[in-house]
Formats: sequence, structure tokens, C-alpha cells
Amino acid sequence: MDFKDTKEEAAFRKEARSWLKANVPKKKELKGLNYIEQAKLWQKRKYDAGWACITWPKEYGGRGASSIEQVIWNQEESKYDLPGGIFGIGQGMAAPTLMAWGTEEAKARYLPKLASGEEIWCQLFSEPAGGSDLAALRTKAEKVGDEWVVNGQKIWTSGAHYSDYGILVVRTDPTVPKHKGLSYFYLDMKSPGVEMKPIKQISGDANFNEVYFTDVRIPDSQRLGEVGQGWQVSLTTLMNERASIGAGGSAVGFDSVFKLAQKVDIEGKPAIENDAVRAKLADWYCQEAGLKYTAYRTLSALSRGDIPGPENSIGKLVGAPKTQDMASFAIDLMEQSGAIWDGDLAADVNLFQSAYMSIPGLRIAGGTDEIMANIIAERVLGLPQDVRVDKGIPFNEVPTGN
Repeated sequence: MDFKDTKEEAAFRKEARSWLKANVPKKKELKGLNYIEQAKLWQKRKYDAGWACITWPKEYGGRGASSIEQVIWNQEESKYDLPGGIFGIGQGMAAPTLMAWGTEEAKARYLPKLASGEEIWCQLFSEPAGGSDLAALRTKAEKVGDEWVVNGQKIWTSGAHYSDYGILVVRTDPTVPKHKGLSYFYLDMKSPGVEMKPIKQISGDANFNEVYFTDVRIPDSQRLGEVGQGWQVSLTTLMNERASIGAGGSAVGFDSVFKLAQKVDIEGKPAIENDAVRAKLADWYCQEAGLKYTAYRTLSALSRGDIPGPENSIGKLVGAPKTQDMASFAIDLMEQSGAIWDGDLAADVNLFQSAYMSIPGLRIAGGTDEIMANIIAERVLGLPQDVRVDKGIPFNEVPTGN
């Protein structure tokens, strides 16, 4: 691992830092705008200056920069409190899939508007009956002329209620094994027959949705990959999804819990002086350091022009449970005040409650903890695969338990 910027990387970092300092929106610029409007304003400003999706080819709205330069940009941009999470699925998951599987016409039409923030995309994968097994999906599509007619249901679709387009995996052939009968499409979320129902979360937010399809028609030209090749196309999306979740940071980290332990008391003394508290903090410090240096391996690989491997799953498998544990411990440290939820009354502690309620979703999104453990076991450690009782069986012959 090499922790230092090269001469070229240092120059790029200096340029990015200077532009951000001069162009990050002031609070008065964002006043009166909702979150989506704020995010679009910032994304368009980056796009116009050549800082949006900087690894993408210039003809698609990017900068043609290297992966390590994207990492450097992310590091510098993360120092500011900026809106923009609504573009993560479109730019981080849908766009790489379009680049790998889409036609030149599709790339030219959709990628620049993804880069500029003009259009927002969502991901229509999970289903109520499928659990964590994407290949067990039941939403079906039947070919009628030059169109596909889609019927079924998706769930846990982040941002569907404000998205313009979505990437969609459906079953086009139930007579073959489950991984072979899937096809992959993208569609206009305003299409007739698409119905969205927000899901109220325990955190009070409603970012997820149920999405229903009733005789929704999708042109065959909006298919990515061949008919029946949906699983292979999906892997492109999933690989990018897991990398982005594993690399994502959280407002709750070692430093925030450490500072809290300095503020609150246990039996009349600062909590930081308590042996049990110090032991917990030491464990989390070691975990956070391990994740940081694992991430540095990825950065070093990117700097050399290499492609990181399945070890990226470590970040997601360790990071989300760690954050959940720290948030829970912080709430306990605050005793009665740990019950305060209103950020206006206790902004500094509301951070922990929000994380405690929302982080469990990251232990499911992009693959559950168990799936991440299997990936590491099989593809990093070389252990045998789990037993699959449905392997090789036509999907319509797999017992459902009904």
C-alpha cells in the first residue's frame, strides 16, 4: 500500500480543493429549496465545470479522469455538508450497467442527463417473495410485438417516488433454472400501469417504496443484454452497488462516540474514564482502522489501474454492524436523554438515534450480512459453496411451500 499522492494526484487534489472552496453553495443559495432541488443545483454546477462523474468519458458528461482521481474528488467533496445522495443509484449503479450493456444511442441519450442530475434513476430488483435471493424474482414479462408487457411487484425501491427512470429485472422464461430465465430492462417510471406506495420506516422517513406493475409496456429497445441474460447484466449492477455501500461513510464513527464519552458522566466521572467504555472504544478503533487500511488497498489498486476484487464486501459486512453497535452504545451512554429524537432539541445526540434506526437497512441493501460472508468465504478464502437445493431445476418446478 502507498498512502501518498503521486505528483500528478497531488496537483489534482489541489485543483479540486480550490474549486470546491470557491463553488460550494452558501446557505442563502439553498434557502427555500427542497432537498431534491438543492441536490440538482449542486450536481448541475459540478457538471457545468467538469467535476461530475469524472471517470466517465467526456462525451457522456464526464471528465475522462482516472479512478483514483474520482476517489480524491470524493475525499475532498466529503469535507462539505452537501446534498446529492439521490443520484447514487443512477450514477453508481445504473450508469455502469448502461455503459457495459447499452447501445451507443442509449448511452448518448441517458448518461449526460444522469451526470448533470437532470434525471434521477432507481433500481427495481427486490421482491416480497424473493427475500435476499434476487434470482427467485417472480415479476414476469411477456413479449407482445416489439414490446414487453410487465406484471408483478417490487419492494424496497429507494427513491422510486421521485425517480424519472428505473432499471428492472424480470422473469421472461419460467421453464429454465432461475438464473437463466431473467431479462434486464430500463423504463420510464411515469409509464402507464406503474404504481408506487411509500413504505414508512421506523426512523420516520419514507425513502423506500413498493412498486406495482400492471400491464406495463416496455419497448424491446430498452432491454440490456440478450433475452435470458438478465442475471449476468444484474451482476454488473450488484458489483457496483456493493462497492458503493461498502465505501460509504457514516456520520456515526469512532470520533463521534469518543467525543460523547468525554461529555457524559458515569457515577460522577467522565465516561471516558470507565474501563468498560474504554474497552468498547478500543474495539471500535481497531475495527475502524482495519476498514480504513482495507480501503487503502482498494485505493492502491485503483492508483495502479487494477480492478479491486471481492474483498470490497468486507467494508459492508463489518461497517454497518459496527455503526449500529456504536449508535446503540451511545444511546445507552446518554441514559434518559438518549430517548430524545427531536433534532431541534438535541441536534448533537439526534445523530445517534437516526443512525440506530436507519443503519439496519444497510445490513440488507446490496446483499445481507450472510450473503457478504458467503462472498468472502467462497471468493476470497476459497471455501466450498453453500448447498443449493434448487440448482438446475426449472423455476416453475421449484417448491414454493404454498
